[in-house]
Amino acid sequence: MTHGTVFATGAAGGIGEATVARLLSDGYTVVATDISHDALEVLAKRHAGQKLHTVQADLTDEAAARNAVREGRRMAGQIDYLVNVIGWFGTQPFVREDSAYWRKTIAINFEALLYVTHEILPEMIERKKGKIINVTSDAGKVGQSGEAVYSGMKGAVIAWSKSLARENARYGLNINCTAPGPTETALELAQDPDVIARVVKAIPFRRFAKPSDQAAMISFLCGPDSDFITGQVYSVSGGLTMI
Repeated sequence: MTHGTVFATGAAGGIGEATVARLLSDGYTVVATDISHDALEVLAKRHAGQKLHTVQADLTDEAAARNAVREGRRMAGQIDYLVNVIGWFGTQPFVREDSAYWRKTIAINFEALLYVTHEILPEMIERKKGKIINVTSDAGKVGQSGEAVYSGMKGAVIAWSKSLARENARYGLNINCTAPGPTETALELAQDPDVIARVVKAIPFRRFAKPSDQAAMISFLCGPDSDFITGQVYSVSGGLTMI
């Protein structure tokens, strides 16, 4: 069993929910944050009696994001791990998008991470110990038709994470990314069935990942076996992306 407190963003969605379940089973205390109050209530009931705290917040609002971290500290003590699962995308050609969509995509997929990480990182530096795992996407590595701005933001998170890893290795911090391929989440499964079928054909393992597959990699990067790993991006895509 492992110990320590994880602050997890986007914790009530498909990958987030699976990650919370895995980390609780691994022995961590988890502070789960999400914009959906109802989804957090369901999560809390599902894990009643376990070391789970929930904080509802819109993390695209800087003040709310920082206050969520402070509330997490109040409930659970020091934060040892940060897992940023928060993310969102729509699917349409770039030329059909508008600036309101761009702002929402940038705010959820990048700005929210900046606010939360900026609030948590100083305490990790002071202790000279901590791990940050940012959930990106294979779209941020190779691009994705219909998800241009989302891909750009996930690519930005990858470059930002690598920069943070270089800056903070001197303090003993580990900062890594996962890059999920197609996964059985509500957002992914809402796509056209013909599109899904074509994607499945392109995946060497011939299936979408389960959220638990993504949670397993996050668990590894939180655990002690990853202590000498930093600045890396791990695709969990069934072989769809091999770079």
